[in-house]
Amino acid sequence: MDCLYCGYHNSKVIDSRDINDGIRRRRQCLKCDSRFTTYERLQPAGLFVIKKDARREEFNRDKLLTGIRKACEKRPLPSGTVDKVADDTEAELYRSGRLEVSSTVIGDMVMEKLCGLDHIAYLRFASVYREFTDITTLKEVVDTLVSGESVVPRPNQLSLLSPPTD
Repeated sequence: MDCLYCGYHNSKVIDSRDINDGIRRRRQCLKCDSRFTTYERLQPAGLFVIKKDARREEFNRDKLLTGIRKACEKRPLPSGTVDKVADDTEAELYRSGRLEVSSTVIGDMVMEKLCGLDHIAYLRFASVYREFTDITTLKEVVDTLVSGESVVPRPNQLSLLSPPTD
């Protein structure tokens, strides 16, 4: 591991700790004695995503995380929620044991998780993922959310139906 400060190619491990899905290591450079942290994460066998246009590309957690972050932007969600949705989705994909998975399966998994967290984030993600072309399609999705039994505003979340009261 190269030192972040002087670029020297050798360091020693001072401390190792297990974290959620990997190992956190504190290292010390053998040349300048600077300390830095590295994170190691197990990378399972390759998983390929079959896109809507039939292209195949390797699963990229960062792309998944970016899409979820955009949907959850400026929403009152607890810290770490976006990472947990991405982690849970990724873990579920690898547990399935399949080497290839359709992008629609991934999108449906994320939408299911977002629907339980925040309806606005769900609608944002769905509007891009489902490629809504007109307001009628969006209205149908909102109506489905409103008519469902589980549509209860979360704490600090405005209702989808009634205007805010002063």
